[in-house]
Amino acid sequence: MTSRRTMLTAALAALALPVVSACTPTRSRESVGEYIDDATITTRVKAALVDDPQVKAREVNVETSRGVVQLSGFVAKSGDAERAVEIARKIPGVKSVKNDIRIKPAY
Repeated sequence: MTSRRTMLTAALAALALPVVSACTPTRSRESVGEYIDDATITTRVKAALVDDPQVKAREVNVETSRGVVQLSGFVAKSGDAERAVEIARKIPGVKSVKNDIRIKPAY
């Protein structure tokens, strides 16, 4: 009976391992808490951009992963891109900002 119980316990542990490990964060996956934190940071950055009179918020895209904010899009002048980065850096929880904003060519 003991060996059966040991085998059953080992089998259940082997079946549970993939389920448990699927819920833990990995380099390519975020935990639920990290995802919520990143979503909050993204929302706060977007709101701050909307409140700023210099930056046209709809021209700047914001994405966040593990506290790293990535800004992209097209703005009229370099000062707008610099201001967007400055705004993003001031948001609590932001670890760093990647600036992929491009300046619209003048025609």
